[in-house]
Amino acid sequence: MPHNVTVLLVDDNPMILGMLKQALGQLAHITTATDAPDALLKAVDSPPDILISDYRMTGMDGRQLVEKLRARPATMNVAVILLATKADIAERLNLERQVDEFIEKPFYLREATQRIKRVIDKIALEKMARSAPAEGGLRGNLAQMNVIDLMQSLEMGRKSCLLTFTHAGERCDVYIVDGQISHASYGALQGDDAVFKVLTWEKGNFQIDFEGRSSEQTITRSTQGLMMEGLRILDESRRHGEGTQEGNQEDVLLDS
Repeated sequence: MPHNVTVLLVDDNPMILGMLKQALGQLAHITTATDAPDALLKAVDSPPDILISDYRMTGMDGRQLVEKLRARPATMNVAVILLATKADIAERLNLERQVDEFIEKPFYLREATQRIKRVIDKIALEKMARSAPAEGGLRGNLAQMNVIDLMQSLEMGRKSCLLTFTHAGERCDVYIVDGQISHASYGALQGDDAVFKVLTWEKGNFQIDFEGRSSEQTITRSTQGLMMEGLRILDESRRHGEGTQEGNQEDVLLDS
């Protein structure tokens, strides 16, 4: 089930547009445009949460589209992801305050989807937080957003909070400071091992208390390092089990 996040996808290459739309369709609500003028009209009529646009397009290019959106109050805060060549990205110093993410072309579809998903998850979490009752914090279940996605979203947003997971009578408390996990406890486990344990959960609930704090420091890795090591551990456990078809699926290299 897709997040309550809207994405406007813009590319003048029908193949890239179609494959990205298919890949992202399970993550968000997707609208497409084949050129920047059409995208601008659609964005003004119904502002998206995220604009994903090719950098080089005939006529108005992605850079001009971003500048026009940033100049309008209704669209000035839209998150922007640009698909650009290495040479185009060299100009990012003039755009870095306007663009949330660059994806270098050519790119593999799976990798690009994962990077875009992190931005989608971050915005989904922010929208959930805005709609949550102030006194109760943010509550949800792992069917909405899994453990890794939650932690990566909080890292991207540089949030400080207490993130609590519960399932089948078990509980894990994870303290985060400016997006970095500082302390975690899961029964007798603490630190990195507590985080690795909860990464295996596929069901359960979560609660985010943005006032929650702890002075303990039991984590030895960065949040990114924890996630990478946790994914390695999960991958090893799956390899010893049944395995997954996903690991055998062919990836696709996309270029302009």
